[in-house]
Amino acid sequence: MKPVVIVGAGPAGISAARTLLDHGVRPCLVDESLRGGGQIYRRQPQGFQRTAKQLYGFEARKAEAVHRTMDELAPLIDYRPETLVWNAEDGRLDMLNNGRAESIEYAQLIVATGATDRILPVPGWTLPGVYSLGAAQIALKYQGCAIGERVAFCGSGPLLYLVAYQYAKAGAKVVAVLDSAPFSAQCRALPALLGQPTTLAKGLYYRAWLTAHGIPVHQGVTLKQIDGTQRVSGIQWGDQTLPCDAVAFAHALRSETQLADLLGCEFTWNALNRAWLPQRDSAGRSSVNGVYLAGDGAGIMGADAAQMAGERAALAVLEDSGVAIDQRRPAVLEQQLAAIQRFRHGLETAFPFPENWAVEAPDELILCRCEEVSVGDVRAVVDEGHWEINRVKAHCRVGMGRCQGRMCGLAAAEIVAERSGRAIENVGRLRGQAPIKPLPFGVEVQP
Repeated sequence: MKPVVIVGAGPAGISAARTLLDHGVRPCLVDESLRGGGQIYRRQPQGFQRTAKQLYGFEARKAEAVHRTMDELAPLIDYRPETLVWNAEDGRLDMLNNGRAESIEYAQLIVATGATDRILPVPGWTLPGVYSLGAAQIALKYQGCAIGERVAFCGSGPLLYLVAYQYAKAGAKVVAVLDSAPFSAQCRALPALLGQPTTLAKGLYYRAWLTAHGIPVHQGVTLKQIDGTQRVSGIQWGDQTLPCDAVAFAHALRSETQLADLLGCEFTWNALNRAWLPQRDSAGRSSVNGVYLAGDGAGIMGADAAQMAGERAALAVLEDSGVAIDQRRPAVLEQQLAAIQRFRHGLETAFPFPENWAVEAPDELILCRCEEVSVGDVRAVVDEGHWEINRVKAHCRVGMGRCQGRMCGLAAAEIVAERSGRAIENVGRLRGQAPIKPLPFGVEVQP
């Protein structure tokens, strides 16, 4: 009998697995990480001694609850950690586990692939010592180390302040926080943000704590350049420079949608996320029969919403399979998710996308580091008359490297849109291709 398969053991995937098991359905849970929890609740390796409070701060209780659930589930389900899903077709997932290729057929599939950083490159971003905000957080949580001795945090979004706070609390030297969002934007967003007062209070606390501990926070400023030759030596913004030996930067998050793309899900432009996202209904059903979407991989809403969406998607699987559920629960979850969605509108007002980035990006700036494609290379292709993003990709190889456009795809679309004079939603989206992530040589892949 084919199982229900869940891809991703973050808050959404774990919640979905718990819900299915509670209704007598034993799912298969596949995850790339060694231990479940996702990025927000990423667990430290066995033997590390930092407490949950030290690792997760205000989220310690939630993190511990998620981890307990995962530990309870692991022996009761078909749990496959350290497993990459690199392809999907014909009701089958192709996977790689510690160098061994394997496949699994599924009856229904819940995609809970999470999110990664949205990167808008700046000169010097390919230097050693430059990390995304998410990567800097992984180093701290999973490896117990800082990315440098004097670290600057740049970009925008709630994660900017959270990671800077986590580093400073852990004892790292945070030399500055540069936020491209002006203070006035955050004031305008306040009415919408008051809908989630606890979450708002945490964000205000992080910001106030940094200032109270003497860490300079500059708002309404844009990182102009990262200096260095062999590695990072400093940053520039406006007419100011600041010495540092590491930089963490990103402009909010982007959904990981490549698996949904390979599954054939239909996509629509989502102005709130400034991205193409797979279609889903309020229950998480995609446009493909038997495929369900949950968590940040279908739209950025945070860990609490991911848990709710994971449960809702699992309930939809059960409903569609004829399993009896509490009919009151779906409505409660959908109401809670709608409230968080309103809060998300407030966050986008508070941390607006830097509209001038594409205009100000210099021609010599490396856009696609995998293939060493510059902003000027992309502009030259647009000047030849090509404005659809996949045609641009074919002519200059932007997005053809190891990351499959995860790092450069959204930024490349911004350049194409600005150069061609089109709205960003009109230049298309990079199509997903297998393998989603690189496979090592020597792996025998079964046909």
